[in-house]
Amino acid sequence: MLAERGEYMYIPCDDDGQKALLRALFNVRMPKGASEEFLCVQDEYLKEEIRLKGITDIADLSPIRPDIYLWQGDITTLKCDGIVNAANSQMLGCFYPNHGCIDNAIHTFAGVRLRQECAEIMKAQGHDEPTGGAKITNAYNLPCKYVLHTVGPIVYGKLTAEHERLLESCYRSCLALADKNKLESLAFCCISTGEFHFPNERAAEIAINTVFEYKKQAGSNIKVIFNVFKEQDYEIYARYLGANI
Repeated sequence: MLAERGEYMYIPCDDDGQKALLRALFNVRMPKGASEEFLCVQDEYLKEEIRLKGITDIADLSPIRPDIYLWQGDITTLKCDGIVNAANSQMLGCFYPNHGCIDNAIHTFAGVRLRQECAEIMKAQGHDEPTGGAKITNAYNLPCKYVLHTVGPIVYGKLTAEHERLLESCYRSCLALADKNKLESLAFCCISTGEFHFPNERAAEIAINTVFEYKKQAGSNIKVIFNVFKEQDYEIYARYLGANI
């Protein structure tokens, strides 16, 4: 990857430093093809990294309500049919080296082909993805089968009814897209919280209500995992779902 950039860069001697550099190079690489030799090495490396982190299979989880799960952990290690990525409107992933957002993590551990596929989808579409919309791609090296990318609302200042409507649209768009592609299970991250500043409590309430309403209205049997990373979000979702923690 350094040769591809055509520039000199110091390579750390330690494993952690080398992994951080490699992740940064993944993050800043523009969408384009790669040699079969590179992809072979990349895929083996990423699958081993995910294996070392520990893969969680939905089959090993217990539902908190019928077809509804609450799980705290790294969504890039979750084995189910689909996971939801909180994307930006360009749908190309996070370009900030080693950034802590979910968009960065998903694109990093899926590998460079994910950004290329996203770029092809966006080129064919001809415009940025609207807030509340969603697209589906392959998952490549992730243990899930597909990634659903949705653009959540960004909250600057006071939360509005339009912010809430758009967040609800994210969940509905992903669920409809999952059902259209015959996915049997889907894991949602906490869309628009964190970097996009949507209040965690209200975001969880909208997420849960929208999922239940959609499943009832559409007659959908899709299994939904509410994936949280922070303890604060776990406590919020558990309270709304009536879980014992």
